[in-house]
Amino acid sequence: MEFAYDARTEELRARMRAFLDEHVLPAEPVFAAQHAAGHPWGRPPVLEELKAEARRQGLWNLFLPGEEFGAGLTNLQYAALAEITGRSPHIAPEAVNCAAPDTGNMEVLALFGTPEQQDRWLKPLLDGTIRSAFCMTEPEVASSDAANIATRIERDGDEYVINGRKWWSSGAMAPKCELLIVMGKTDPDGPRHRQQSMILVPRDTPGVHVKRGVTVFGYTDGPHGGHAEVVFDDVRVPAANIIAGEGEGFAIAQARLGPGRIHHCMRLVGMAERAFDLMCERVTRRTAFGKPLSDQGVVQEWIAESRVRIEQARLLVLKTAWLMDTVGNKGAHTEIQAIKIAVPEMAEWVLDRAIQAHGGGGVSQDFPLAQLWAHARTLRLADGPDEVHRASLARRELKRYRFAG
Repeated sequence: MEFAYDARTEELRARMRAFLDEHVLPAEPVFAAQHAAGHPWGRPPVLEELKAEARRQGLWNLFLPGEEFGAGLTNLQYAALAEITGRSPHIAPEAVNCAAPDTGNMEVLALFGTPEQQDRWLKPLLDGTIRSAFCMTEPEVASSDAANIATRIERDGDEYVINGRKWWSSGAMAPKCELLIVMGKTDPDGPRHRQQSMILVPRDTPGVHVKRGVTVFGYTDGPHGGHAEVVFDDVRVPAANIIAGEGEGFAIAQARLGPGRIHHCMRLVGMAERAFDLMCERVTRRTAFGKPLSDQGVVQEWIAESRVRIEQARLLVLKTAWLMDTVGNKGAHTEIQAIKIAVPEMAEWVLDRAIQAHGGGGVSQDFPLAQLWAHARTLRLADGPDEVHRASLARRELKRYRFAG
């Protein structure tokens, strides 16, 4: 197995790191000030400046494999770049047009959309002129089991009528959000995995009511366009807005969530590296009880263990990306579940130690650690909670023994 990055990846890594160091990190305090002075879910003007610079440098739409819509990178090549953007996850991914939920929605449109759907929605998303939302989770049911979803999508002549209530609808609070991808049931009595469908709903359609933004540990989670509670009250859209036909919703969701899960994990490695850097800088500059914090045995244990955990997680993420490139998403299913369990837990652990090393500063707005921790902790729920992935992974492993004869 080859552990070195190829020449193109190394070249793009250097450019991405320079973009981060020269443009993104210096923009963080500007971003924070503009955000504080503006709308809670608004996107500060400095972000548009960063997006223009990223496009000028060719650091744009790197996440889509193949050259028809994206940069033609493999998952393995993109992993190294996504890790760098994870060092500033509230700015960098959106600056290079690689932020959730738009990435997943663009993948859905690229894989399953009709030419008309792609022309209407995929092109402006690729251009970064609009944003989108993904409406799957519901407040009345345990949405970790997609079969529970109760929103109805009913055919009425040349239209579909949508009724239901969603929350944690990522992207729906973004001022530039123009499209909602909604998952609901078209056939409640059908086979378990054929009941659901996905449909395209313009945000300004009559009957779409964005009720409120939902905060994440008190943060607005702006890079994901915010999360909203959305009510669909007799919402009518053309029948042509269905994606890939009735009954395909579960399959589309699985195709969407696989890349989404690994993208989150790629960025989480970068978040952990940022926390590690901040921790090491802090403990070498602070003295307590007559010696630097870095001389304290417990602190040295944190640093050594953090490095081990980061390296383990990175290798598993890279292996998963390689498998997705070589044997496809289904062939990498076990590893995708493994990273979704292991990597958020790793990042949360490293961030917790970095916060502890910073004392009171670690939980304040003077350092990015508290917000990074909130983001990492949330990813133990997003795209499926740890417990669901653990149970599914255990079943897959045990199956080999139960049917071994």
